[in-house]
Amino acid sequence: MTRAGSPRITLARLPDIPLQVLVEHMSDPRVAEHMPLLKDAWNRDIAADFVAAKEACWHRDGLGHWAILADNRYLGWGGFQMEGGEWDFALVLKPDAFGLGARIARKALAFARADARISVVTFLLAPSRRNLRALERLGATFVAEVEYAGAPFLKYRMEMK
Repeated sequence: MTRAGSPRITLARLPDIPLQVLVEHMSDPRVAEHMPLLKDAWNRDIAADFVAAKEACWHRDGLGHWAILADNRYLGWGGFQMEGGEWDFALVLKPDAFGLGARIARKALAFARADARISVVTFLLAPSRRNLRALERLGATFVAEVEYAGAPFLKYRMEMK
């Protein structure tokens, strides 16, 4: 149920999104600003490899990343991926959807709480992220600064059960 004037958030699989839409999203410098692993300029081949890798998570773990839609308009991608024995949650929105991040995260975390496989969720955030209060309000606690794929991240953790 949505409030009057509030978009209806739904989830789709990434292969349902045209590759060019993903290329445009991931090529926006405002998105790249907080993604230290985003080093190369995206093109259709990189987007296709990305979608294939995220779909492989679904096949391997039974869970992965979704395309996030509002009233059937692509907002970004996010979801859960098994990393080092823990379910990591990522959310990468288009700049015009940044304001919906907390709402989308609450929806995803409600999914996690209802999924018996997920007892803990982690979050890896770029150190460039300064406003972490929304994450803390959701119940996440800071764990440590960690290195992932050669880049520093702030690791947060949240108990689901």
